[in-house]
Amino acid sequence: MGHPGGIRPSASPVDAAEHRRPDRKQGKHMSTVELTKDNFDEIVSGNDFVLIDFWAEWCGPCKQFSPVFEKSSEKHEDLIFAKVDTEAQPELAAAFQIQSIPTVMIVRDNIAVFSQPGALPEEALEDVIGQARNLDMDDVRASVEEAQKEQQGGGE
Repeated sequence: MGHPGGIRPSASPVDAAEHRRPDRKQGKHMSTVELTKDNFDEIVSGNDFVLIDFWAEWCGPCKQFSPVFEKSSEKHEDLIFAKVDTEAQPELAAAFQIQSIPTVMIVRDNIAVFSQPGALPEEALEDVIGQARNLDMDDVRASVEEAQKEQQGGGE
């Protein structure tokens, strides 16, 4: 009978906890998360900054963009980087009106603050992440509320 998680008896409790942590969903030790319709709400609602790459296996530009997205995920360990395979998850692609892939979307506090089709170069992706980090989310929420009021026929 082995020890839990394959931890040797000489490991301290702190070391043991570190070794079991990689499967946790809180960002650290994981580069990208595969989003599905089953885990989408949990991951996007449970984190305040999520970058989403909508892609497909057959898409050449998606394959070119993938290493850029992966490299960025290693630089920004405090953010959640997620991928949606539009072939396997057509409902998610439809819900976000994804017309072409790859499309990068940034969701902060459950608000899509950026969405752009095309394989972004590394510098452009880093710039977009920086801009999204610097957003005043109170201003964004106010703008969203204002837009929703206008859509509902304007205020009285």
